[in-house]
Amino acid sequence: MPALASLPALGLLAFLWLGIGPAPQPVDSPLASPEVTGIDEPACEPAERMALEGRASPYDSVSVALGATQVKLCYGKPSARGRTMIGGEAVPFGELWRMGANEPTTLHITGMVGIGSLHLMPGSYSLYAQPGEESWDVFVSRSVDRWGIPINDAVRAQEVGSINVPRERPDSHVETMTFRFGEVAGTRTELILEWEEFRIRIPIEAH
Repeated sequence: MPALASLPALGLLAFLWLGIGPAPQPVDSPLASPEVTGIDEPACEPAERMALEGRASPYDSVSVALGATQVKLCYGKPSARGRTMIGGEAVPFGELWRMGANEPTTLHITGMVGIGSLHLMPGSYSLYAQPGEESWDVFVSRSVDRWGIPINDAVRAQEVGSINVPRERPDSHVETMTFRFGEVAGTRTELILEWEEFRIRIPIEAH
């Protein structure tokens, strides 16, 4: 093959026109810039010690996108079934509760997130609470690879911190404990828990 530098100008043009040499790469070609891909939604990881099928408290999740950050909560959904749960023997006021059933209630985030005054790096965190008649303390811990109870000293040693939120009252009795995300305003939303005669709102903001 002749060297390109030795070809006359017209010969070089013909050389390229016939496809003998490499054609210049257009600047707007997809090969000229890396492909931009979205962030996958985090996956729930239920414990292997209990089959998902037939659970009295089904395993569920809720998720929301706050800008480029994905937020997902995975939890078990207990029901009252004629019992007084919050403020009763099962979930006494003033004692720590996993805010769900079976596995720890787990928050997965793909970006930096604020929960009230707490600042969380991307990762997974367990949530639990100390319910009260008029306000709740909600705790965030890095301890996630465990069963939901007990919430012992080892779990608490990994706490990021806690926030206090007021108790609200739903319009009617809520039989099955449910989490949902409220309306999104920019990169802000609320994680809302409702059960029986209780509702709390946990503020969340992506940074």
